[in-house]
Amino acid sequence: MGWMADETGLGKAAANYVPLTPLSALGRAAHVYANELAVAYGNHRKTYAEYYDRVTRLASALAGLGVKPGDVVATLLPNIPAQAEAHFGVPACGAVLNTINIRLDAGTVAYILDHGGAKVLLADTQFIDLAEAAIAQMEGHPPILIEVPDPQAGYPATGRHTAYDTLLGNADHNFAWIMPQDEWESIALNYTSGTTGRPKGVVYHHRGAYLNAMGQILSWRMVLRPTYLTIVPLFHCNGWCHTWMMPMLGGTLVCCRDVTAAAIFDAIADEGVTHFGGAPIILNALVNAPEAERRAFEHRVEVFTAGAPPAPATLAKIEPMGFHVTQVYGLTETYGPATECTWGAHWDHLQGVERAAIKARQGVAMPIFEHITVMDAQMSQIPMDGETQGEIMMRGNGVMKGYYKNPQATAEAFSDGYFHSGDIAVQHPDGYIQITDRAKDVIISGGENVSSVEVEGVLMAHPYVNLAAVVAKPDAQWGEVPCAFVELKPGVAVDEAALIAFVRQVLSGFKTPKTVVFQELPKTSTGKIQKFELRERAKLL
Repeated sequence: MGWMADETGLGKAAANYVPLTPLSALGRAAHVYANELAVAYGNHRKTYAEYYDRVTRLASALAGLGVKPGDVVATLLPNIPAQAEAHFGVPACGAVLNTINIRLDAGTVAYILDHGGAKVLLADTQFIDLAEAAIAQMEGHPPILIEVPDPQAGYPATGRHTAYDTLLGNADHNFAWIMPQDEWESIALNYTSGTTGRPKGVVYHHRGAYLNAMGQILSWRMVLRPTYLTIVPLFHCNGWCHTWMMPMLGGTLVCCRDVTAAAIFDAIADEGVTHFGGAPIILNALVNAPEAERRAFEHRVEVFTAGAPPAPATLAKIEPMGFHVTQVYGLTETYGPATECTWGAHWDHLQGVERAAIKARQGVAMPIFEHITVMDAQMSQIPMDGETQGEIMMRGNGVMKGYYKNPQATAEAFSDGYFHSGDIAVQHPDGYIQITDRAKDVIISGGENVSSVEVEGVLMAHPYVNLAAVVAKPDAQWGEVPCAFVELKPGVAVDEAALIAFVRQVLSGFKTPKTVVFQELPKTSTGKIQKFELRERAKLL
């Protein structure tokens, strides 16, 4: 009771308590790194002083359009400077940022605009037709549409709407930022992919955004002035919070509008990129890039990969190329990465496939999370034997506030005091988590559980396979059997029987695909394979 009794007058005060927010980082960087490069995109090159000024004018302009604290401002933008500026400028006027996936159809965009209640929509000229079509389908009050042209990418202004730079040109350079009074205030609204129904709105708060950005600095072993390439779309988990992270380090944000292997190699060679994040498909593109698209570089590039477990064969090939890969794992509901495969010196002796197999684990909780583990249906810790399966559960400041206007879904996701990820995993004796599948992707064949991830990993080891996805195909005898959809590398050929035999050398018969379909695999804008489409196709085979 001693401390409790003696704490009279020791409460929060203006001098000792300021709500955590990533906005603070850019304010500091504008002074500490004022004349250093903050954002690079072709001939668009802005110092931190200029970046801060553009963000300030965006906040002023939005306020001038009638945006009030707590309102929603939406974007339909690729990874261009305006999208980075929106990550600071929207919350700097007290509003909530809703970055919308540019690959969605007009009906889904209309639903998001209605559900979120956006007051303003910033739309890239390439997607202005999509924005107009979505607004035409809305049921509620439409947002004010601001066009963001990108002439250097071949998208000059249409002239149909107020242009972004015109909006900024008429704004106040001295606008006073509206900082959060409570770090629990919302900073962003992100919608899930909605593959099994209407997308859900995931709400982030300032505290979580700040801590997730800060925690990844530790996990990524970052030092001052990194050069970060925006491969992860900024409309996906706010780019894993990396845009909010860069000012903390005085780093340079290199925008990448169209993600190709050539663009990545060029950015590494020309801009000195030191870090980027991306799905395993990005690693695969780099590994398989033709010589004409590659560029030489002498420094090591740090890569966070997530979205699906990378094939060990891909990991084994990319590290000798100069990339150091760290597998991370997370969801929209966790601001992006939540776990990391923290490397230990006791694994340094491993090489090739054995080394890659360890790196393919999702690992342990990042520093800002309280507890991440794997539990069974009764919320009990599963045995850490590398074989028993359960669901990944999470607690900590990096978990969303909840689903917007959906208290039932929020309660279900947070039942029993943990966020239920829906991902099935095992835990190894050292506590490291390894995903075996999404719950919906597990194939139950004759009563046996088949991990689609395991089968895909074997297929990806075949020298002719570029990408592979395995889903359940209905079967009269076994209930379900594995069905593989395979995308081959250019200029090679292999038949169904040969691939099935290749897998059979490694896996049990019930895990071996019974059908192989050769086609280009459908992918999301973040590089994830759209298995729901493949499941529908498998039903018709």
